[in-house]
Amino acid sequence: MAERRITRRAAGQVMASGLALAAAACAPSTSGGGGAATRPEDGDAAARVLDALRPTATTAEIDQAVELAGSSGDPRLIAVLIEVVRAHEIGLLPDGSPGIVHRELSRLAGQPEQTWQDWVRWYAATDLAPPPGFRSWKGRVYGRLDENFPAFFREDAPSRIRVEEVVWGGVRLDGIPALDNPSTLAAEDAVYLTGPDLVFGVHVNGEARAYPLRIMDWHEMANDVVGGVPVSLAYCTLCGAGVLFDGRVGDAAYTFGSSGFLMRSNKLMYDRTTHTLWNQLTGEPVLGELAAQPIELARLPVVVTTWHTWRTRHPATRVLSLDTGHVRVYASGAPYGGYFASPDTMFPAVRSQERLPDKARVFALHLHGQARAYATSDLAAQPVVNDQIGDTPVVVIASGSNLRGVGVDGRRGLAQWDAGMEVRAYERGPQRFQAAADSSIVRDAQARPWQITEQALVGPDGTTLPRVPGHLAYWFGWISFYPRGSLYTPTNAAASA
Repeated sequence: MAERRITRRAAGQVMASGLALAAAACAPSTSGGGGAATRPEDGDAAARVLDALRPTATTAEIDQAVELAGSSGDPRLIAVLIEVVRAHEIGLLPDGSPGIVHRELSRLAGQPEQTWQDWVRWYAATDLAPPPGFRSWKGRVYGRLDENFPAFFREDAPSRIRVEEVVWGGVRLDGIPALDNPSTLAAEDAVYLTGPDLVFGVHVNGEARAYPLRIMDWHEMANDVVGGVPVSLAYCTLCGAGVLFDGRVGDAAYTFGSSGFLMRSNKLMYDRTTHTLWNQLTGEPVLGELAAQPIELARLPVVVTTWHTWRTRHPATRVLSLDTGHVRVYASGAPYGGYFASPDTMFPAVRSQERLPDKARVFALHLHGQARAYATSDLAAQPVVNDQIGDTPVVVIASGSNLRGVGVDGRRGLAQWDAGMEVRAYERGPQRFQAAADSSIVRDAQARPWQITEQALVGPDGTTLPRVPGHLAYWFGWISFYPRGSLYTPTNAAASA
């Protein structure tokens, strides 16, 4: 196995001067340094527009290049103009141009003028493609913000995604700093935590570890070793998903950081060995060297629970220390409290409210190439679900002291973070289970008690049924990347179980 090397990286926030440079990168110039934009009939309009969008252009030259794109009739330039709209949306280009960009984009796409977010959503539903050179051009644009960014957008890099849908999340490379081999405390020494504080609970090879959300909200990634296994806890605050991955793939072991980029409001992490971008939700390399290989990180079980519950069940647990090497306000909800309380997404995402509100909370399972989600509001009403995914019978078990308080706010459509619901899933074999008054057990058809543990359900005779890795997520985040995934309802569960 390759040596696992983990180093701390300092946080970096994009400063106003960096944003100004991005504006310059989006601005066009003619190849001659100041002549009029070339008419479409004079050659390949797409190549000329990309060539014109260089740092030294005036406002008039920007407008000429945009008008050239709009009049070209070349749908490949829609992706370019959407990028320029984004630059205007965050105030990066000179005054006077935004109206022209919106007009020409609308003209070229044959659509009404709309916001950048709506353009990105609209584009995602098409089969349009960008012109040759778009990827490296996009890299040069973002390279004005961070010299590391162009490496993600090499023209020859293997890709499993549409690079047009990759958007900048507002920070530089590792601007949201990962925790690498983080310092931990014994449970009794973690006096900064209160009983209701939420934690990601991890248990590997007999070792328990707690990652408080009040810390992980600021870092979104922990590269650690638990029970002798190199793991990465990848947390996308925007899509509400904390997924625990085994960092090993074949003979290699990877650690991850935050790239600064998103796709469909989902975090794109990167590995520090090859600088390939990975989808945080699926565990797949999507843009870069490793995207050419049919590999995927293995998921491991993780649960969101209260510190009190986790500590009670695992008194020997270790928990993250506040000594992270970074200065942050590690209070509950400090960086994203407003976002968690809002029904809105911060960046473009697939609209999915036909089945659930966008930010309804779901528990996600992925077995043998099949994906299935369970709304926490349904699990609150039916805390033990006997189901089947493909050929595998499973049981999904929800528990927690405030279980009955979990649900969907009818006005805002939000599953509540602070309800303290734990959700775990297990293979159930031929058994069928039902809830018990004691939340630490479930009962089988003969009313015999089975103990709920982190590794397995344990029967009265010592029989074990293994746990299945699963995680919570916002509905929009999960369905964006599993559009063929199924959503549990009591009807389809009864049919498949």
